[in-house]
Amino acid sequence: MNVICIEENAFYELIETVVKRLQEKKVQDNVWISSEEVMKLLHIKSRSTLQKLRDTGEIRYSQYGRKVILYEKASALEFLEKYACETF
Repeated sequence: MNVICIEENAFYELIETVVKRLQEKKVQDNVWISSEEVMKLLHIKSRSTLQKLRDTGEIRYSQYGRKVILYEKASALEFLEKYACETF
């Protein structure tokens, strides 16, 4: 069995690097979200409002088949940011 010794600061830096990479991977896995998830994210309750956002090009989406529509999470967040009000 081999034992590796490193300084305490180097150990914590290594742990932080691993955590950051895991978080980045998790974000990449969640690029496309369902209708229910985007409605929850945008706090809208009507599917017709979601349809309007698609029709006007406010939110990017991908559709394959007739019923499966996925939304780009980053696009939904950009939409929210576009209408964000600055505080005083």
